[in-house]
Amino acid sequence: MPLDLDVVKASFPTAVPMVGTLGLEWVKLTRDTASLRLPDQTAYHNHIAGPHAGAMFTLGESASGAIVLASFGDQLDRLVPLAVEAKIRYLKVAMGSVTATARLSRPLADIQAEVEAGTTRPEFDVDIVITDAAGVITGEMTVKWTLKLIRKA
Repeated sequence: MPLDLDVVKASFPTAVPMVGTLGLEWVKLTRDTASLRLPDQTAYHNHIAGPHAGAMFTLGESASGAIVLASFGDQLDRLVPLAVEAKIRYLKVAMGSVTATARLSRPLADIQAEVEAGTTRPEFDVDIVITDAAGVITGEMTVKWTLKLIRKA
C-alpha cells in the first residue's frame, strides 16, 4: 500500500531534523514531484544577503529525499534509501526565498523492477531545480540515490 503523503509531510522534520532546523516549508508532494521552500531568513544568509549555498544545498537534497520517501517509503521495512553522491550548480544569484523541486530521473516502475530482481542495488538520479520567488532558475542539482536491501538474518 502506498505511503500516506500527509504522513510523510508531517513526519519529515522529525525524520530529517535539518528540515526543521532550516524551517523548510512544503510546497507540493505527489508521487512524481516534491517541492520544498527555504523562506528568506537572515540566519541563513550569505555575505550578499541571499540564501547561503549550504542552505540551498540542504534544501535541494531534502527535496530529493522527499521524493524518494514518497516513492519508496512504503518499503522501509525492507529497503534503506541512501544518498550516494550529489552535484549542485549555482546558476544565478538567488535572493529571498527559494524553492527546490525534485523529480526522479527515470520511471519509478523501472527502479522498482530492479529492486524486485534483487541482482543489483539500484542507483538512480533525482533531478532538482532551484528557483527564486519569481520562478527564475537559480540552481540545478542532481542527487544519486541507492536502495539497500535489508538482509534479515
